[in-house]
Amino acid sequence: MAGHSKFKNIMHRKGAQDKKRSKLFSKLAREITTAAKMGVPDPDANARLRLAIKAARSQSMPKDNIERAVKKSQEAGGDNFEEVRYEGFGIGGVGVIVEALTDNRNRTASDIRATFAKAGGNLGETGAVSFGFDRLGCVTYPVDTASGDEMFEAAIEAGAQDCELSDEGHALYCEVDHLHDTAQALEEKYGEAAEVKIIWRPQNNIELDDEKGEKLLRLLDVLEENEDVQNVYANFEVSDALIEKLSS
Repeated sequence: MAGHSKFKNIMHRKGAQDKKRSKLFSKLAREITTAAKMGVPDPDANARLRLAIKAARSQSMPKDNIERAVKKSQEAGGDNFEEVRYEGFGIGGVGVIVEALTDNRNRTASDIRATFAKAGGNLGETGAVSFGFDRLGCVTYPVDTASGDEMFEAAIEAGAQDCELSDEGHALYCEVDHLHDTAQALEEKYGEAAEVKIIWRPQNNIELDDEKGEKLLRLLDVLEENEDVQNVYANFEVSDALIEKLSS
């Protein structure tokens, strides 16, 4: 849609996270520890841990922090985090998916519910929103990595299903089970990706005017500031002008 970009919406929220790098590192460490505890502390034998470490490296998380997070998974009496997904609706009927890792489900649910309510939204039942999203692997590269045509061809050869280009970069989508192989093939051609992760990609987006869009983006920012929240996804589009305004 002219003047709008789903990828820019994603990048705005990623930029907001980057400004809170210490909190971001804490969330990445929590995912690494949880992944290592659920499987084995060896990324070669633990796909989730391998992905978590790759995500941490893409955010320039120090090697010592990564190793410490893995080691923590083997400590007796360490924190046990539970994976929880919340689904709700923001302003304009926008669907929002919140993924959390928490050691207190009641506390987290209460916080998430209150955040939605304050923003004029409401928390729904699991499945109320996710049916309108696809669970996919996503690999992102800077815009100057290659031309749109070159990246699309490389994406298909690597096993990706789709490739989206914006002024902010390339986003390549693939089946979750193929994410490691697709990312590896692209890394051999273009070097390490800016980000490799499993996401919820909306099948359709709701276009919001600037007033509603700003309120929705603020809701997402507040959700992402919650220490238990790992990822937030929503099916909306806003104008480039609003993205630039909030990013400045």
